[in-house]
Amino acid sequence: MTGTPAEAVLNQLGPILGDAISASRGVREQYSRSESYRIPALPDLVARPSTTAEVQAIVRACASSGLPVVAFGAGTSLEGNAATIMGGLCVDLSRMDQILAINAADMDVRVQPGIRRKTLNAQLRDTGLFFPIDPGADASIGGMTSTRGSGTMAVRYGTMRDNVLSLEVVLSDGRAIRTSSRARKSAAGYDLTRLFVGAEGTLGIITEVTLRLHPQPEAIAAAVCPFPSLAAAVEAAVFVMQAAIPVARIELLDDVMMRGVNRHSGLSYPEAPTLFIEFHGTPAGVAEQAEVVEGLAREAGAEGLRWATEPEARSRLWHARDNTLYAGRALRPGCEAIITDICVPISALAECLEATKRDADESGLLAPIVGHVGDGNFHMLILVDPADAEEIERGRAFHARMVRRAISLDGTCTGEHGIGTGKMVYLEEELGDAVDVMRLVKQALDPRGVMNPGKIFTLAGGGAA
Repeated sequence: MTGTPAEAVLNQLGPILGDAISASRGVREQYSRSESYRIPALPDLVARPSTTAEVQAIVRACASSGLPVVAFGAGTSLEGNAATIMGGLCVDLSRMDQILAINAADMDVRVQPGIRRKTLNAQLRDTGLFFPIDPGADASIGGMTSTRGSGTMAVRYGTMRDNVLSLEVVLSDGRAIRTSSRARKSAAGYDLTRLFVGAEGTLGIITEVTLRLHPQPEAIAAAVCPFPSLAAAVEAAVFVMQAAIPVARIELLDDVMMRGVNRHSGLSYPEAPTLFIEFHGTPAGVAEQAEVVEGLAREAGAEGLRWATEPEARSRLWHARDNTLYAGRALRPGCEAIITDICVPISALAECLEATKRDADESGLLAPIVGHVGDGNFHMLILVDPADAEEIERGRAFHARMVRRAISLDGTCTGEHGIGTGKMVYLEEELGDAVDVMRLVKQALDPRGVMNPGKIFTLAGGGAA
């Protein structure tokens, strides 16, 4: 490493960070991959700051040496969003994991980016408030913000875009800025908060997040509802959404995924296309919602609902749903999963899902489905043999058709996982000239191109974002 930018940064930061910065290969390998199926990428250095001031020092050192700097949360990203594909310094924010202020009267909380969502809700329990965004994985709040995450409860509570009130961000020149006040509405200048939510660390490193909180529901009920066909399950979901019933979650698992869930979690649900539904509210409100949804489901052909009202039963149900990545992989041991993430208008969901399912079958691919169908967002886990180049190529070609089908229906290539390294070509196809505007923003805020390069888009002239 002699004479390299990494050595210069290590020499500069060593006296500041001490053992919180490392060039050890063993340490670096821990940060070389995430839940993504993509090829591991080894950082040159790993730093674990504890304060915003230390993040500022890291960014200044990297900027002066031209060394890429990439923020890392819990490692649960699925598109290589935090991969150091060009080397550089990986900033592990897990030590910055504190709640800084709970404003119960205003229903908001200010946190550091490394806190995990489950830890946050455990510490909020006595306030009567909770943070509802649930991507399944126990992700960090900073990572969820950077990828504009959402998950199972977005159908009622929105996504990270709707629940982040303000940010503190360290820019590429080392300045720390606050993007907004805590006011619930503002017309003060550009909406910088939304600019950084979903920027995947390409414009700055998030060091504080102020989140909107919600009252803990007085009553909760959940149901598992199997259907005779995928079309019937989708029809029921569309009925529910078009009736404006405020369900908290409405998730779809196809028959293949239900088989995997049963095997992985030791359950005995019917192996048929199934909706997992949850209701939040007052006891009377939950009962009314459940009655209406049950009627709509039966009208669409539901084969009976299995209710879960006790916390333990609901926990088992949603634990099974949250582990569908591992359940899907267990259907084919030794496989890798190409994870897809398209989203379409709800009126186009049935057409998109059925066409995609037929395409998978005709391609000879094992690809279980799980979807946040209340939002029109669904995923397929394309299970491929990592040693079979032909099968991998077949899986990628299927993925490309799937994404382009969604775009043709006025949908998107990513509902919640972000662009990362894997969807740059699709972003260009989806948004066209708007990507040029993103490039201008990137060049203005990160002129040296050190903030998480190689993500979201390429820069004009062949450089990396």
